[in-house]
Amino acid sequence: MSPTGWLVAGLAVVLVAGLPYWLPRAVIALRVRIFARVGGEEGVRAPGREVPAEEFKKVYGHPAADGRSRGAALSDLFWYWLSPGPEVHQEHLEPGPRYDDVARTTRQILAGLSREQWTELVGRCTRRVLDELHGHARVHQVRLRDLMMPVWAEVYYEVVFREPCPRHVRDLITGNANDVVSALKCTGLRHMDRRARLTEYLRARLANDPPPVPLPSSLTAREQTYYLQGTFFNTAVVQMSEAMAHLLLALATHQPVQDRLVAGEEQPDFLDGVINETLQHFPLFGVAHRITSGEIPRDGQAPIPAGSVLLFNYPEYQGSGGDVFDPDRWLRPDTRPTAFIPFGVTANRPCPARGFAVLTMRVAAEEVLRGFRLQSSVEHTRSLPSRGPCLLVARTGAAAPGSPARSGPRLTAMRLADRWAAVPRSLTQLVLGSYMVWDARRQGLCRNYFAAAPGGSAPSVTAGR
Repeated sequence: MSPTGWLVAGLAVVLVAGLPYWLPRAVIALRVRIFARVGGEEGVRAPGREVPAEEFKKVYGHPAADGRSRGAALSDLFWYWLSPGPEVHQEHLEPGPRYDDVARTTRQILAGLSREQWTELVGRCTRRVLDELHGHARVHQVRLRDLMMPVWAEVYYEVVFREPCPRHVRDLITGNANDVVSALKCTGLRHMDRRARLTEYLRARLANDPPPVPLPSSLTAREQTYYLQGTFFNTAVVQMSEAMAHLLLALATHQPVQDRLVAGEEQPDFLDGVINETLQHFPLFGVAHRITSGEIPRDGQAPIPAGSVLLFNYPEYQGSGGDVFDPDRWLRPDTRPTAFIPFGVTANRPCPARGFAVLTMRVAAEEVLRGFRLQSSVEHTRSLPSRGPCLLVARTGAAAPGSPARSGPRLTAMRLADRWAAVPRSLTQLVLGSYMVWDARRQGLCRNYFAAAPGGSAPSVTAGR
């Protein structure tokens, strides 16, 4: 082979060997550009040139930043991902009596449990799911999001219906939630039949044995089904599973922090600091969009016009936390980050779970740590498309099989497998994401809904196709 041939071959080897390091990031950047185009020219980015970081909260909380779906091209995509029933999803309802009715019902359902009842419920459901891992194995290789999703399926079923969740219903809820989050992350296409199975179960359940808290009276029976499916068995289950996966993966990749928690010698609120630090580095929301119903005045600058689509970028806004994972900063008032809105802004549709999310995450984490040491060597990213590969090592003594000293080869293999799995996965995300952007625009679920009813009270949109 000629010197040129050897050079080309060498460059090819280097290029292929480096695929796990450069290709996923390049594909993510390309996906961001594709999705950004969906927002159209009217998109006002925050933080950005028009809305700097110091004005983020002020603009987000302004009364005129109250539109949610109508008038934004991005809404077609989110309605597509969140079907069926996106038109009655609490986060996508336009402001008005129906939204007020739905939001009030959600608060009443969640407020039906005291802190003690929340603690008992989450602890019991977490223990039940973890008990399913027990057997002869000392080490269990799991995907943390998959491990946590049945926990929150059981929790929110009992929150809504005030009775334990049957196993077959737990499977329906996790199947629905998994399908939604896989589509959102573009790792899989939608499977509306999986979602429809949960819809039909809920429809029959509501017809024969409705929950103790009356559902929104402004919604039809079918819309009430969609309301429960979207608010509790989609968003709540997905978001809490993602939050717990991030928290447990952060502990698995920061062993000194985990050791301090297990030793039990830290301040009582140290775990809360770990949770806040996790939410700082890995916010659950990517970009939230709002449509302005009027002008938003600004000091020394032109106002933001009515009809603008505001794109609030949570990761970029909270990026001031830096790269160092430091839970201790939350124990000192003078070092706590100010750019921190894990549950949104109080003045503009804050997350209904903000009052007890940290409490329930703490309870679930304590249950996991009580029985297992967490170990992982994978890359921890905000989108978590790998679902969080992790080793759960039973806490049975340092010399037991599966102790940290004996997990080294498995962690090395996990790191390599995770790196290379990112290559085909990122290409899959690019292809499927591009297709879903196209298909969402073609179907125009949000656009057609409002076109059919200028007043915002069109017939129910079902599942899309």
